[in-house]
Parts: sequence; C-alpha cells; structure tokens
Amino acid sequence: MLTTIHTAYTDTRAADLAWALGREPLPSLATLDLELSGARVQLRVLGASHQVLFEHRDGTCSETVACMPGSNTPLPLGVSRRLGNFEYEFAARVESLSAGSFAGRAQELLALVAEHPHGLAGLFPGDPNAFTALLAQRQGGQVHWRTWHAYPQEGRLVATRTRVAESGSRRETTPVGDSSIPKCDVTFGS
Repeated sequence: MLTTIHTAYTDTRAADLAWALGREPLPSLATLDLELSGARVQLRVLGASHQVLFEHRDGTCSETVACMPGSNTPLPLGVSRRLGNFEYEFAARVESLSAGSFAGRAQELLALVAEHPHGLAGLFPGDPNAFTALLAQRQGGQVHWRTWHAYPQEGRLVATRTRVAESGSRRETTPVGDSSIPKCDVTFGS
C-alpha cells in the first residue's frame, strides 16, 4: 500500500535515527494491520520514521526506529535478543548513493512495497524519493520485516531487517550494543 503523508517528516538525517524495543505505540500517520498465521503485526509509518507492533498468542513486542528526542540508543548495526520462547534479531545498514542511483533505488523499493499485500510506504511531501517503507512476511515459525528510510537530501538510504522466530536449539543470545535497553513484554510459550 502506497500512501502520501500530509506532513513533513521530522527525522531529516539518517544519523538522527535511534532504535528501541518495548516502546508504547506512538502516533502514526499510516498503518497496515496484518494477520500472519497466528501472529498479528501492525506496520506503522511515523512522522519520525517507523514502528512495528508484533503480537503473538502469548505476548507482544514493539520495535521503533525513529528520531526519538532524549533517546540514548543510536541505530545499532545488529541486535540479538531472547524474548521468552522467541528470538529477536535486528540489523541495520546505511547506504550512501549518488543522486541518480538514489532515485532509481528509491523508485524500485517503492514499486516493490506498493505492489506487495504486506507492504506499506508513506511518501513525504517535497521530494518523490522521501519515504518510509515497511514490508512483512511469515515463513514457518518466523516473522520477518524489512524497512527503508529514504533521505534524498543526503543521498542516504537506511535499511533494516528484523526476524522474530520461535526458539529451537539455538543458545540464548544477548544484545549487541546497549544492554540497558528494556525488554519487550513477551512471555511466549504453549
């Protein structure tokens, strides 16, 4: 789903993005509610980027990547966290592109998300390549989502990838980065 947002976005630099788990739902400018084989996922475009709300039969979790005043958790390259009987993995990267490459990549991503039944993209006024886009899917016992945050004025594209999976035989993992990040309210189990 592609929608035009009728407000200016507030995170105007890739470096302004921060990451957080467990935040309360923030005001959204566009949402997409999905039912993915027993998991409910809400994709949310914020004026300051994105939030994903994940709900399973035994608990909930929220991921926020946005410009959050007062946040002391910058956007990490990677996080791995055990959430009850589930594992949460997050990765982010920032791409710096030339103006021509940026426009082409932006339009390619917007077409991908707009045509996908589990995709949401919010276009911000002032530049056809200023957007926040999210795409979710379920594969087996895993829910995945990817996001893209476009900063045409900088020629930067921030891409994130998240996986929430039922634990198997993998050992417990710990977060990469700030260990004081609050845990999500999740108590998964049978």
